[in-house]
Amino acid sequence: MYQTKQALDLLVKQIDASIKQIEEDLGAKSAKSYEEYCNKCGVITGLLTARRNVTDLTKNMEDSDE
Repeated sequence: MYQTKQALDLLVKQIDASIKQIEEDLGAKSAKSYEEYCNKCGVITGLLTARRNVTDLTKNMEDSDE
């Protein structure tokens, strides 16, 4: 179970790094068009949803161990 939690924690860190990179790109005005901007915002939304799901899964696993 400990290895699974470590893997999920690593996944959350990778998701956070991806979000940060996209945010930095947007801050540097890397989007060439409104469509590209919307696409990057959609990717961030998807990554945040994935992060929330992984976090919920981790919490549920911890609660089931108690």
